[in-house]
Amino acid sequence: MNTTMRLLVLFAVFTATAAISFGDEKPLYQFNRTPLLQKPYAELPLGTIEPQGWLRDELERMAAGMTGHLDEWYPEVCGPRNAWLGGDGDTWERGPYWIDGLYPLARILDNEPLQKKAQAWIEWTLANQREDGYIGPVELKKEDRTQPPPQGAQIHKPDDWWPRMVMLKILQQHYSATGDPRVVECLKKYFRYQLKKLPEEPLAAPPGGKGGSWWAAQRGGDNLMVVLWFYNLTGEPWLLDLANLIHQQTVPVTDWFLTGDITRHRMDQGESLHCVNLAQMTKTPIIRYQQDQDSRHLDAVRKMFADVRAFHGQPHGLYGGDEGLHGDWPDRGSELCSAVEMMFSLEKMLEITGNAEFADRLERVAFNALPTQCLDNHRGRQYFQQTNQVQCTIGSHDFFNDEEDRLVYGLLQGYPCCTCNLHQGWPKFTQHLWMSSADRGLAALAYAPSRVTAKVAGGAEVTITEETGYPFFETVSFTVETPKTVEFPLHLRIPGWCEKASLKINGKPQPGELKQGSIHVVRREWKSGDRVELTLPMPLVASTWYHRSKAIERGPLLFALDIQEDWKEVPGERPEGVPAEAMHRGHFECRPASPWNYAISQAATSAPSEHFRLQQADAVPLNPWTRESAPVWLQGRGVRLPYWTLVRNSADNPPLSPVAMPPDARPEAIRLIPYGATTVRITEFPWVKGAGW
Repeated sequence: MNTTMRLLVLFAVFTATAAISFGDEKPLYQFNRTPLLQKPYAELPLGTIEPQGWLRDELERMAAGMTGHLDEWYPEVCGPRNAWLGGDGDTWERGPYWIDGLYPLARILDNEPLQKKAQAWIEWTLANQREDGYIGPVELKKEDRTQPPPQGAQIHKPDDWWPRMVMLKILQQHYSATGDPRVVECLKKYFRYQLKKLPEEPLAAPPGGKGGSWWAAQRGGDNLMVVLWFYNLTGEPWLLDLANLIHQQTVPVTDWFLTGDITRHRMDQGESLHCVNLAQMTKTPIIRYQQDQDSRHLDAVRKMFADVRAFHGQPHGLYGGDEGLHGDWPDRGSELCSAVEMMFSLEKMLEITGNAEFADRLERVAFNALPTQCLDNHRGRQYFQQTNQVQCTIGSHDFFNDEEDRLVYGLLQGYPCCTCNLHQGWPKFTQHLWMSSADRGLAALAYAPSRVTAKVAGGAEVTITEETGYPFFETVSFTVETPKTVEFPLHLRIPGWCEKASLKINGKPQPGELKQGSIHVVRREWKSGDRVELTLPMPLVASTWYHRSKAIERGPLLFALDIQEDWKEVPGERPEGVPAEAMHRGHFECRPASPWNYAISQAATSAPSEHFRLQQADAVPLNPWTRESAPVWLQGRGVRLPYWTLVRNSADNPPLSPVAMPPDARPEAIRLIPYGATTVRITEFPWVKGAGW
């Protein structure tokens, strides 16, 4: 069965699954109310899922780095002068962006000091809602200013709808964690305000008129998502009218995706879709699908992914988008905001459809693109990353939005949006590892070491501990804890790349086929101590990219050439009071300290498992995302191409394969490590015609 047909079948299966009825039983968690399409999965309350192992270590390093200290390290925007705290500073998205990641991180880690930081933004928003329902900053008249805005602050018209959409997500998370009734009253007033104002002040303001912005109209799906969530919470029918209005004023994402014009177009050919807007609007058709149940929305998302792969695709799961979509050359940039927003879109799409493919895509971004784009100590981040990235230095590159600083690691290089928005990536991934299923069970749909305590069946509370070296190792184990025997279904995802998955319960192999690209459901009576062992064999495969180059993959992981690194810290000016560890105006550069211009053999592209030797450590370390600590690696051979050199501070695009064996060249040993553990790397390899080494 080809990919297209398989996706059609998957959508049909999960659309049918979504029609499950609860009958007279009240759902254990918040699913969709009538007339919305019933979804197969629902998000669990924030704090229900505890990260373990390497994932917890990642979150703790975030708390010790930018995420936990952005108000101290970037006070011009995230400090007390921010207008979302009642100050006279930044009125735009960046403060709420930070809290949209800080809040779930603080709750998941049960970190009281960080909870206090995040809560201050929520308290100000709730306490300062206007009588008409408006939330957020109000316009500060020039004569009321006692000093100029802080350097770097963005002072937009405060009534733009877009930044409020970010705060809506924060309030939703706060309600999920606490059940705070003030959120209900606040959102009821705000959504009434929107229903009244949007007809005359739409998401995108007409020329010379009142209303929002280009950003709001392109990102209206975020607003729609929270409105439908609030309808499920309260059941008030007027919210469906508001949902229809927001949909009408949001750009026609489904039509754009179905025609393909917007996703095929490149920025160097004229106007193109903004990379982060694409990541956010990816979920818009499926958010809307819950309400009108039009299958065109599902078709649109399938076509978008196919078009983006064909015209802009990158092996790490994203696309060439250095602001606008910009093609599939491996020297194109991919923005950090695109990674975290695409992850969140896929998490919500997975919840609504149950489509296992969305989880495959989610893991591909989370385990490859995300970890490489931040420093291990979370003191700095990259604005863009490249798949063939052989140096991270100041200098001109072939990015649509260049400014020369987009590849170095720092706090503010590139636009500060990524500085503030990156924080949602790992916490929201953790929050969506487990979900409640419509058949009153639990679902493990993405895999990482974790522990969940939640209600199943008639309301019994169970705890399941997930022990795993995934995504590096093939086995995922689950141990059940329950005060008494309880029957409930356990949903387990079988990735689309896995052909021969197997399952054991209490050491006994289980009969039946585990179909790749499906959700396998184990229905049984569980007792405390029951153990489930899921094995997901990870074959080595070679995928084809720009100029017929090849990338080596294993399960959810992409592999890249291990290049020795030469790091240099470039100090910079810091505002008064900003600590030295902030790297405020300074940055880190990284250069290669070993050769990078290797080709692999043609034989290795057709049978990678025969030409790359897999090696594994005994265990996964707390931080597996470094070249020194990577717990899996590949040993193989390559040959250097002396004519493959730098162009405009980047590796030139790989020559069209197959290439001829260079004169006097001899194959050398090369080592490949997980892409997420690299800084400088080659990922898309040219290959030598007829070579069998």
